[in-house]
This record gives sequence, structure tokens and C-alpha cells, in this order.
Amino acid sequence: MMKRIVTLSLMAIACLTMLAQAKKDVVVLAKSSGYWVPKPSVAIDKKSKKSVCRWERTEKDDWFELSDLVVDKVPTIDYQNDELFTGYVNASEDVPYLPMPWKLTEENGETVLHCYLPMPADIVSNFWLTDEEGCILDKETGISYRARRTEPDCYYKRFGIKGKKGTVLDFKIFFPKLPETTTDIAIYGVPNWQLRGFNVKLNRQPADHLFIGTAYYYDQIPEFHHPTLVAEAKNYDKDNFYTWSEYKDAHLIKPIPEGTMAMWLTPEATYVAISTEMNWRREYFGRGGNTILIDKLGHQYKCKDVLDYPDDTLFWVQGYSGDYFAIVLVFEPLPLELETITYIVLEGEPFIANFANWSGEVKADLSVKELRDNQRLFKYFPRVMVE
Repeated sequence: MMKRIVTLSLMAIACLTMLAQAKKDVVVLAKSSGYWVPKPSVAIDKKSKKSVCRWERTEKDDWFELSDLVVDKVPTIDYQNDELFTGYVNASEDVPYLPMPWKLTEENGETVLHCYLPMPADIVSNFWLTDEEGCILDKETGISYRARRTEPDCYYKRFGIKGKKGTVLDFKIFFPKLPETTTDIAIYGVPNWQLRGFNVKLNRQPADHLFIGTAYYYDQIPEFHHPTLVAEAKNYDKDNFYTWSEYKDAHLIKPIPEGTMAMWLTPEATYVAISTEMNWRREYFGRGGNTILIDKLGHQYKCKDVLDYPDDTLFWVQGYSGDYFAIVLVFEPLPLELETITYIVLEGEPFIANFANWSGEVKADLSVKELRDNQRLFKYFPRVMVE
């Protein structure tokens, strides 16, 4: 009996070791939230009562006949815990677009492209993954690494899919392992994910840095000088400034045009610092609330918080005339591949105060790269006064 227990224990340890090793062997080279594509029209099949749709365009409609292949039991992912789907509305809901995220990994001696499909219906027809055109081009050497196979096996076929509406399927395309020296690639032959020569910089940095798309690594969470709370709001009333919170010792910066912005992108949140000018020794401000960022596809990223100050309520800041300081808004995380973003402050609720202003604001097509370059402008700069 003891021998059997020892044997089972050793087997369990061996299994755990293999699982740990398998997990360790998965290296993320790149990932992207992908393009948003029009959602196909969905109907209900009268017999099966299942929702059905036809994928409108695979770019292979005129080249290959629709096969009899119908794949089912495709692996799914828990998109609710995946940063690629942050802010994503379930595909089972009435939304006009679907995201098409992907991830490139090294697994078990191969390079694997994970293509994630949010199921718009229980049954999808006329779909396409890849064929011999699927390849990864090393742009430094000119060597192309060709697609070997797919999971499930749908290589070179237009096919149907059975699943569950609202789930996210994980289609895999397998390539030869890329050399460790490969850093600059283009992915071809996966049209439904818009990978038709898409340029990608691979993550060859330490594991605590994550790279997505073609532009940047994630930023570290920014650090700002924390203001001191002088008086906490009591029975807050927007029309009674005696009830507002009051702060001093703000995060001062060198003088730059008021309203200048900087941005930090992290996996958990997007931080937007705004330069703010003090014209008096004590001024009131209000930030956050329904402020949003919106991309060109109409995807909104909501403001979640105001760093160190009240969110969506008025507050006082003590300082000196001529001070410039940073107010930092915290938004839902942005995909790293976004090139531009629009900043929108909705019209606020009227309130009673001197020079009260509740008008909205729109700053359209801001360059994400330039916003990130502006980080240097928001270093803490202690006040210097000559009397």
C-alpha cells in the first residue's frame, strides 16, 4: 500500500512538473487587440432554434468552393480576464462590430499564431483561416516561415463553425520556430484578422515588459507627488463652495501651455496628465466624471478615477499665481496599437460659483505617440521663488 502511495505521489509531482514546464515554455512574442470588423447579420434557425450567420467576406469566396467541413469543440478563452478584451462588449449583445484580436507565441519548439474569434452566432458559415499564403516574413533576413498546419484542421478550406454565441474561440496556426535574433516581422495570409503584411516588432525584452503591435512597450505606472488634503468635503453641495474638499502641495511642473497632455499606457489603465495653470493662490477645479477617450472606430474608454483628487466633484487647490501643476485622469486601458485618440469632456451640470464654467471640450485625433513623448514634460518641478 505504501509503495502504491509513493508511486502515485511521484506521478502527481511529475505531472505538475510537466504542466509547470509547459506553461513556462510559452513565450509571448506579440499580441494585438486587432481590428474591429462589421458584425454579420444574425438569424434564428427555425428547426434547431440556434442563431446562425454567414461570414460576409472571407476574401476567398471567388477562389475556393465552400467545403462540407464544420468544426466544433474549438478551444475557447476566458476573454473577461484577458487584457486584449478590456472594454469589450459580449458578441452576443447587439453591437455592430467585432474585435479580431491575436497573439503570437513560442510553444513547444514552434511559433503559434492564436487567432481569437468572438462568436456572433451559434453557427457561422463561410469562414476562412489560412492556406499556403500564411507566412511570417523576417524583414531583416528576407526568410519566410510558412504555415505548417492549423488547429482545428481547417487549412486551405472555407468552412463552418459550431459553438456558442458570445464565446471567444482560439484558432491556432503553426509555423516553424523563429530564430532568437528575429525582431522585425510581417504576418501574411490571415485575411479575417487583417494580417496581410501587417508589420510587428517582437518582444525580445525581459518578461516583465509586454510589447504589442508596432510602436511601444507598456509604460510603468507613473509616479506623481501626492498633494496634501487640507479640508475634506462635508455634506458636499456643488452650489456651496464651503463644502468642497481642499488640497495643497500639488504635483508642480515647469510652465507649459495649459491643457498640454501626456499619456502613460499600462495593462491595467491609461493615465492622462493635464497641465493646469494657477491664476490665483486658491482656485477650484473639477475633473473626471463622464470624460471619455474614443478611437476612430467609436470604441469608448471611460474615465475611472482622478489621481489624488475627487472624481466628478468640485474641489479647491491652494498654490501661488504662476504655478503649473498636473491633474491626472485614469481611463480604461487603451490597445497599444492605437495611433490617435480623441479626448471628450461632456457638458457638465450647472453650478453656482464665480466664473463657473460647465461647458464641454473635444480634442480630436491626438497622436498617442506625441502624448507619450510628453511624459518628460510632467516631471516634478519644485517651486522656486525670488523675493
